[in-house]
Amino acid sequence: MGDDLQSRRAVIASVGAGGLTLALTACGGGTETAQTGGAPESGAPQSNAPQAGGALAKTADIPVGGGTIFKDQKVVVTQPTSGQFKAFSAVCTHNGCTVGSVSDGVIVCPCHNSRFAIADGAVTDGPADKPLPEQQIKVEGDQITLA
Repeated sequence: MGDDLQSRRAVIASVGAGGLTLALTACGGGTETAQTGGAPESGAPQSNAPQAGGALAKTADIPVGGGTIFKDQKVVVTQPTSGQFKAFSAVCTHNGCTVGSVSDGVIVCPCHNSRFAIADGAVTDGPADKPLPEQQIKVEGDQITLA
């Protein structure tokens, strides 16, 4: 029992010295890492904004009444009605998880089941209380690209 107490004291002492890293496991089974006290390891600021000019998909790849999530670009493209394409950040406004699916007219975050409308990104069911930010896309012919 004395060893356990010493180990806890050592952990508490090292936490007090800085460099605490927490691993959080969300309801969706994914693991996200949060680091406190400092800049990202690369030293460069990180951005959730997708890169402009990147080709995403063909219009035929986005289902009417649904959408497709592009995890690498952190964007979700939807087609609420035939020929109408919208794009939103794929980062949930509740806790920063990446949304996981699009079906039945809603974008669903797997972490805490927040739901967003495919037409405007509005919250349809919480715990999120802010809409998904709209992203700019360009539709030319049958190509969808980030603007």
